[in-house]
Amino acid sequence: MDNVSIEKVNDVYVRVNADPGVKMEMSEYFTFKVPGAEFMPAVRNKVWDGKIRLLNTMTGMIYAGLIPYILKFCNSREYHVTIDKGLVPSNTVNDDAGMQLAKEFNSPFTPRDYQNEAVVHALKGERALLLSPTASGKSFIIYLLTRFHVDAHDRKVLIVVPTTSLVEQMSSDFIEYNNGNDLSIHKIRGGIDKNVDADITITTWQSVYKLKKDWFAKFDVVVGDEAHLFKAKSLVSVLEKMPECQYRYGFTGTLDGTQTHKLVLEGLFGSVYEVTKTKKLIEDNTLADFGITAIVLQYPDEIRKLNKNKSYQEEIDWIVGNEARNKYIRNLAHSLEGNTLILFQFVEKHGKILHPMLEGGNKTVHFIYGGVGADEREAVRHLVESSNNNIILASYGTFSTGVNIKRLDNIVFASPSKSKIRNLQSIGRVLRKSKDNTKATLYDIVDDLQWKSSKNFATKHFMERVKVYNEEGFEFRIYNVNIKGD
Repeated sequence: MDNVSIEKVNDVYVRVNADPGVKMEMSEYFTFKVPGAEFMPAVRNKVWDGKIRLLNTMTGMIYAGLIPYILKFCNSREYHVTIDKGLVPSNTVNDDAGMQLAKEFNSPFTPRDYQNEAVVHALKGERALLLSPTASGKSFIIYLLTRFHVDAHDRKVLIVVPTTSLVEQMSSDFIEYNNGNDLSIHKIRGGIDKNVDADITITTWQSVYKLKKDWFAKFDVVVGDEAHLFKAKSLVSVLEKMPECQYRYGFTGTLDGTQTHKLVLEGLFGSVYEVTKTKKLIEDNTLADFGITAIVLQYPDEIRKLNKNKSYQEEIDWIVGNEARNKYIRNLAHSLEGNTLILFQFVEKHGKILHPMLEGGNKTVHFIYGGVGADEREAVRHLVESSNNNIILASYGTFSTGVNIKRLDNIVFASPSKSKIRNLQSIGRVLRKSKDNTKATLYDIVDDLQWKSSKNFATKHFMERVKVYNEEGFEFRIYNVNIKGD
């Protein structure tokens, strides 16, 4: 029987000690092809084979969060495994720890059962990748974990988020959870001073990933919010600069479905723990009731023929520039009751065309994209939450993730997309329940430009979205609408 030992190197890496043959075998187990790698210049130029190898066969080093997979590998081959005692979590907490923390901190909110269970799981394991769908109260879970470490153990916490808007939002959420009382929080974005000694530091990863290792040494706990959005190299850079940071929690609403993506995040944070499901929250009446209306735009034959041989980018350019289509979106948005979010992909090609078309009528129109500052976005958020007759025209990049508006009734997908993460995160924008919002609807605009047996890109992308809708158990209806072309 071959022997394998797992040795703790630090809180980022472990070392696998085994015979060379076993390590080679294990290396193959932890080697994955990157999706789409064949189109990357490095692969085309034959300087990289397009594969990620998570185990270094020379050093035996591998991410500490992958220990469960190492054990699975060894058990399947009946290898004898010993584990460094320093790798066994020692935290013991009560099963109602989340409830106790909320009471202790005099929070006006009581954790739901799944939130309490997530807190307990994270504290007991010391590290975890928590899969918490949009509108499940993820920031409250982060707050309770943070207060536990700060107040009970005098630990300093670093919370890393992908956008400046989320820096502000996380901070304001924490104060709300703390019954309006201030906390020792330092917010870092852009050129704000990074030399701080606050209990809690909230920052974008862009603001700190280039900082030297010494800056990170003060933190005992790291939380990565919306972890799926971090650029891989930047995420690795931040977490590898914290080798003695024992407590690591990653949060994400969804994963992209690729094994490499999942294992890298688990390696850095810990095993996936599913907090709850969107469908369960809807069934429990925690989130707004939700339905999808797919509107399939049917174009004349001459338009279909015109587009049959177009490349992806050519087809998208034609779609977003089509005046009849954009007028349909305008009329749809103005016909809907309540607040409506319209999401687009291209600012110059689409957003700036739609914006003047949407102006006028009895609704207030807000235009949000990358060039709009965080303060203005936050102002729009507060305005929309206090009124009920708004249209928010926003790019996917700025509003599909992390912006929590409690009074959104409708969402319109104005640009084709097949990204599972983007679709689910976008849907999450309208699921927050309020006294004025008990029903939410997604209007998925689909462009049927198929000619005879050939499918167009927009139709193919819609079929990918349908797969996601079915996986999540969302009910959807399909309507055909005849539309003229330019």
